[in-house]
Amino acid sequence: MAPQIRTGRQAPDFTLTDHEGQEVRLSELRGRKVIVYFYPKAFTPGCTSEACDFRDNLASLEGLGYTVLGISGDDTGTLGRFAQEYGIPYRLLSDPDSATAQAWGAWGEKTVNGQSTVGPLRSTFVITEDGTVSSVEYGVRAEGHVADLRRRLPA
Repeated sequence: MAPQIRTGRQAPDFTLTDHEGQEVRLSELRGRKVIVYFYPKAFTPGCTSEACDFRDNLASLEGLGYTVLGISGDDTGTLGRFAQEYGIPYRLLSDPDSATAQAWGAWGEKTVNGQSTVGPLRSTFVITEDGTVSSVEYGVRAEGHVADLRRRLPA
């Protein structure tokens, strides 16, 4: 299992390509609050539910000054189709070699349908304007996650 990130530390930088083919570098978002969430696979029930939950709460999150980024191992073409089909208005980033997920501790052993496997872990991170991790959640449940997160964010 990859080492987990702790609050109070600088978020590991990354450069990934989004669903529209544009590069996104986390360090270029300094000065803005960012929510980074990792999800296992586009078009699966839990990941679709989570992505749509962020979509449906995006205005509220943006009203608090947050930029939302979703990251999975899916290729950019799959992410583009996913964003189009479900009307995802925020950036979905491709981490094809899982290097970013591993650097963020969002990679490890999990049980799916009673079988242990190693792969991406549903995780959410809140990053302050100076790049510090202020909140970490591993093993996130897709249902109701954004509402729970929203209640914990400073107003």
